[in-house]
Amino acid sequence: MNIREMTMKVLNYELIGKVPLVHFGFWDETLDKWLSEGQITSEERNDPGQVGRKLGFDYDWFESALQSYDTCNALRPPFISRILEETPEGYYKYSDSKGAIVLIKPGVETIPHEVDHILKDRESWEKEFRPRLQFTEERYPKNIVDYCRNNVRTDSPLGYYVGSMIGEIRDYLGVVGLSYLYADDYDLLCEICDIIADIRYRQIKYVFDNGVKLDFVHFWEDVCFKNGPLVTPKFFHDIIGPHYKRITDLAAENGVNVVSVDCDGMIDSLIPTWLENGVNTMFPMEVGTWEASIEPWRKKYGRQIRGVGGMNKNVFGRERSDIDKEIERLKPLVELGGYIPCPDHRIPPEAKFENVQYYCEQMRKIFN
Repeated sequence: MNIREMTMKVLNYELIGKVPLVHFGFWDETLDKWLSEGQITSEERNDPGQVGRKLGFDYDWFESALQSYDTCNALRPPFISRILEETPEGYYKYSDSKGAIVLIKPGVETIPHEVDHILKDRESWEKEFRPRLQFTEERYPKNIVDYCRNNVRTDSPLGYYVGSMIGEIRDYLGVVGLSYLYADDYDLLCEICDIIADIRYRQIKYVFDNGVKLDFVHFWEDVCFKNGPLVTPKFFHDIIGPHYKRITDLAAENGVNVVSVDCDGMIDSLIPTWLENGVNTMFPMEVGTWEASIEPWRKKYGRQIRGVGGMNKNVFGRERSDIDKEIERLKPLVELGGYIPCPDHRIPPEAKFENVQYYCEQMRKIFN
C-alpha cells in the first residue's frame, strides 16, 4: 500500500491505527536557521519538499493540493506594490498587491499591520476591483491539467486548491472594512462573494472537464481568530455555504469525497455550515489556547467529520519528553479513525531540527 492509498483509506475510515507522516511546511526563518546550523544544504533550503523528506515526513498536505492560485484566482492585474512613505518610527507604509495599506518594519518578520484598504464601497469596487475580477480564459489552470496528464503520483494524494469564498474578500477589505460593508451595503458584499465564488467554480470545473482524477479538494478561508469567526455564522451559512455546495457537488459528481478546508483559529461555530455543504475535513486544527481537537467534533458530528492537523508544533522547541507526551496524546485520536496528525501550522524557527527528526522516527514506529 503506497502513501496515497494509505491517506485515502485513513480519511475514509477504511484503515485505523496507521497514518502517513504529514506536515504543513516551514517558516522561511526556520529554513534559514537550519541552513546556518548546517542541518540542510542551500539546495534543500530552496526545496522544502526535500527538507520534509530529510526529516522523515511523507509529504506536505497543503503542497499536495496542486495550486495555480496566482494565475486563476488573483486580481488581474494585481495592484502595484510600492512604498508610500516612511514613518518617523522607521516603519514603511506599504501598498500591497491586494490593495491593502500596511505598516512594515525592515528586518522584522511578522504579520503586517493593516491601516487602510483601497476597497471601501461600491465606487471603489466598480472602479478598482470588479475589472480585476473578470473571468477570462487565462484563468483556466491549464498548467495543472498538463501536469496531471504527465505525472502519476503514489508518494502523496492528489488534491486541487480551489482558494477561498470569503477569506480573500477579508484580505481586500480588512476585518473592519468587511464588518462595515456587511452593515452598510449587504447587497454589494453578496455580489462580491458571488463573483469570487464563480471564478473558483469555473476553474475547478475546467480541471474535471479535462479528465483530471483527484483524491481531494482543498479550500482556504482563515476567517476565525482565537475566540471565534470574524464573520457572523448566519452570514457564513446563508451566503457562503451555497457557494461551497456548488463546488463540492461538482467534486462528488467526479468521485471526490474528501474536501478539506484550511482555516486557522477557533472554527467550531462554522463547522456545521461546512459539513452541511460538503466540506468534511478540518485543517490544520490549531491546538492554540482553545485546544482544538478532533475528539469533541467527532462526538458531536460522528464520522461525517475528518481531520488533518491538531499536533502541537510548539513541542519541537522543547524537550524530547514533551514530544513523547504529545505523541501519547495523539494515540487515542488516531484510533478514532478519519484523522491524520499533522503539525498545526508551519514549523516555527524555535523548532530544533533533531527534535522534528525524533518526532518523525517515533511516529513512524508507532503508526507507520
